[in-house]
Amino acid sequence: MAKSSWRYHFSKHTVRILKSIYLMVLGIGLTILLSAYPGIAIPPQLSPEIRGVWMTTNDSDIVRDHAKLQEAVNQLARLNFNTIYPVVWNSGYVFYPSGIAQAKGFQPFIRRGLQGQDVLADLITQSHQKGLLVIPWFEFGFMAPPSSELALNHPQWLTSRQDGSLTWEGVAGEVVWLNPFHPQVQQLIIDLVVEVMTLYPVDGIQFDDHLSLPIEFGYDPYTIKLYQQEMKASPPSNPKDEAWVRWRANKITEFVEKLRKAVKAKNPKAIFSIAPNPYHTAYNSHLQDWVGWVKKNLVDELIVQIYRPDLPSFVREITKAEIKEAQSKIPTGVGILTGLRNRPIGMNQIQAKVQAARQNGLGFSFFFYESLWDEAPEPIQERQSKFQTLFYYPASRAFLR
Repeated sequence: MAKSSWRYHFSKHTVRILKSIYLMVLGIGLTILLSAYPGIAIPPQLSPEIRGVWMTTNDSDIVRDHAKLQEAVNQLARLNFNTIYPVVWNSGYVFYPSGIAQAKGFQPFIRRGLQGQDVLADLITQSHQKGLLVIPWFEFGFMAPPSSELALNHPQWLTSRQDGSLTWEGVAGEVVWLNPFHPQVQQLIIDLVVEVMTLYPVDGIQFDDHLSLPIEFGYDPYTIKLYQQEMKASPPSNPKDEAWVRWRANKITEFVEKLRKAVKAKNPKAIFSIAPNPYHTAYNSHLQDWVGWVKKNLVDELIVQIYRPDLPSFVREITKAEIKEAQSKIPTGVGILTGLRNRPIGMNQIQAKVQAARQNGLGFSFFFYESLWDEAPEPIQERQSKFQTLFYYPASRAFLR
């Protein structure tokens, strides 16, 4: 290797090391500072990077068993993760003892752990003892299975396509959509969120790409009547009509304003987190104007789900203008897929995406817990060792509680 080339590579390597040391010192320093002065405000660029993981229904065997959950939380803490997003709303049911669900007649049972424990309470207690934030995740948003008690007992809450059809096929299978414009549906979601925040010392609330509506929906009698009252015309037959898209997107934004207000009324420090799809998909396909939400200061944390199979397309998404704009206002991260049961993902790909996100000043949350190392192509010890290398310095967010 030529001397100039050697110096170039040596210089790049030195810069990477110095940058890593700087980030480590900054992270530790912020943790100490904010422990001493919990009320101080930090610019989003200086906030500890988000190192989260979603705990899904696929993780129920771990979450429902006290000993397994304790082992999982201890491992996440040891590897310097800082946030857990456990699912609490999925398939039309809640994962905690809910008076609201019982009163509304859509959940005749109470989910408990294998030892009879309140699973969410157990997770929060153990996580807080280890300094991890817990932000319950309302995964299904406005979705519900057509066979759920919620859909069967409240058909007036559902919205439809122009031809009257109700069901929609997605990654969660066949579902129906609760009408996001219906006041009773809105109140149900708000009531469930407030209930969780009342029953448990959570650190925030998260919704994802299902706090939305597929673009072809919104032709139910309630929404048609509402549109006619406000616009003095019937909804356009073309679901992609620009004004019709904007009207529905604005209505969802109005609901997000109500939802945030309810969260902050319960706890002003609670993190209102959103984990949507990239904006061009979120808005054009699902009426979810999360860029507008960020501009209106409705969101405290943004994690964009970017489950691209290759690094170049992943990098193209994370460097878009709307991501950069969000970064200037709030802590921002990306969702990284660590594998599915029928689609394991190698650690090299995960490491490359984490490094690309970090180089662009972004945090990350991984989907989902069990695929971090239990359902993976490499041995558990190897996967955990590589996560330890990625997160070799602490980045505590515990001061946010």
